[in-house]
Order: sequence, then C-alpha cells, then structure tokens
Amino acid sequence: MAKTRRASVVASGQWRDPDGIRRPAGEVHAWEPGTNQSLCGLSLSRSQLIRFPHVDWPDIDPATGREADEVRRVCPRCDAAVNGRRGERRWTRTQPRP
Repeated sequence: MAKTRRASVVASGQWRDPDGIRRPAGEVHAWEPGTNQSLCGLSLSRSQLIRFPHVDWPDIDPATGREADEVRRVCPRCDAAVNGRRGERRWTRTQPRP
C-alpha cells in the first residue's frame, strides 16, 4: 500500500457551517502548508485560492468526507499526488516553468 502524503486543502470558495467554521467550497486542491502553490502547481495567489489549514485532504472526499458539503470538483492531479494512482507511482510535477 502506498504511503499517503499529509496535505491540507485550498479551494475556490468557502462557506460557514452552523458553528461558524469556514469550510471549502467549489473546486478543491491539495496544499502543503508553508508553500505557495498547490500540489498540482497552481499558484495560490494568482488562482485566488483560499487556504484551509484546518481541513485535511481525506475530509473533502464528496462521497465520505465530513467537510465536503459544498465541494463541486476535486483536482485529479492533486488527488493522485496525495493518494497515488492505483498500481502506479504518484503524480509529480517535473520541469516546472520558471
């Protein structure tokens, strides 16, 4: 079994649950705190993605996650970078643009 990466979430939108806690909405990407880009290479500031350091990646799965009420799309590249693909190596970004 492949080792999973510890990642938080960035999203294109947000909503507040009944307790007033911010939750991700719209399109979500994986993000490692301390970096300025998602695991698939999107710049957080240029893409206007909102950071959710208190939300772990497994919690945004629309089928089972508790934080996923408003999630519309999960980035497949970020998902592959965190969880790996079935029977394949994890996706990694090579030769990033300058």
